[in-house]
Amino acid sequence: MQDFIPYGRQYIDDDDIAEVSKVLRSDFLTCGPYIEKFENALCDITGADHAVACNSGTAALHLAMLALGVTEGDKVIVPTVTFLASANAARYCGAKIVFADVDAKSGLLTPDTLHEAYECAGGEVKALVVVHLCGQLADMKAIKALCDEKNIRVIEDACHALGGKGVGKCEYSDMAAFSFHPVKTIAMGEGGAVTTNNPAYAEKMKMLRTHGVERGDHWKYTMNDLGYNYRVPDLSCALGLSQLKKLDMFVERRRRIAKAYDAFFKGIDWAEPVLAFSEDEAYHLYPILIDFEKIGKTREEFMDELRAKNIGTQVHYIPVHAQPYYGGRLEDFPNAAEYYKKVLSLPLYYGLSDEQQNYVMKVLSDY
Repeated sequence: MQDFIPYGRQYIDDDDIAEVSKVLRSDFLTCGPYIEKFENALCDITGADHAVACNSGTAALHLAMLALGVTEGDKVIVPTVTFLASANAARYCGAKIVFADVDAKSGLLTPDTLHEAYECAGGEVKALVVVHLCGQLADMKAIKALCDEKNIRVIEDACHALGGKGVGKCEYSDMAAFSFHPVKTIAMGEGGAVTTNNPAYAEKMKMLRTHGVERGDHWKYTMNDLGYNYRVPDLSCALGLSQLKKLDMFVERRRRIAKAYDAFFKGIDWAEPVLAFSEDEAYHLYPILIDFEKIGKTREEFMDELRAKNIGTQVHYIPVHAQPYYGGRLEDFPNAAEYYKKVLSLPLYYGLSDEQQNYVMKVLSDY
């Protein structure tokens, strides 16, 4: 019988274990040399001038907001199809969230939906979060041009997109935030980072991730701002550093899996891939849009049937504006609602074997 196939999972090898073991045998489990090693490696990979490691993608987004000076009453535009953290990080600062609709096929923010959101904001907008959903790259050049006209600062939520062309270089943004949760392309257990080319932003984020403290001589320290404990331990950075060395291998395997799915869905009339394949993109997820009426099942029924056959799936995401905290209705953003009612993510991760993927496609072909 086929073992359970999750929609995503980490890949850990002996090199990763050996690197973490070095830290366990060292003098520093946290606040040690591996943090800077990891940050330097991330700069080398992305092409950014600075990287600030922290303990989650959510912390990364929050630090980026703080570095921009987002505060009570500021307006921040966020696409509604994303994980909660993209909006919540701005709310932590007291900002008002202005949600943007997305393209109904890709789930991405577009220049048009950004312009609509800006008009709805009815006034000055402090910042924009651009989400590279599932690894797809938003049209950053066009989005940045519009933001420059309106004096809007830009944060890329690149938590899904490490390894994509130009991702993290911050050519068209002020900062890019990353997550290294186990289902992401590289894993740190929990972990995150922000890349930027602005040294002042980097310095501020490094200070804020450690309680806003600046160290002095001997025991002395000064708290210059209200900071947070967003530090990431050396244990996590050692794992992340080892994983970064395999990034190209991870990304290439994910692209091969995506190509095989693409070929399969050309023969399926009840579903289509969300992503248009590109060698420039790194695939975090493989979402499809399903005509559930055509297969005569609800999404819940379909997912339950796949799970009974040991295939895990997930929905990415419930539009954030429709969450009770934010008080909206799903129909307020029709493109997002259309995307949400059809989307389902299939298994995609480095360790997914050809045999396992073929099994998934065989099960799907029976519908």
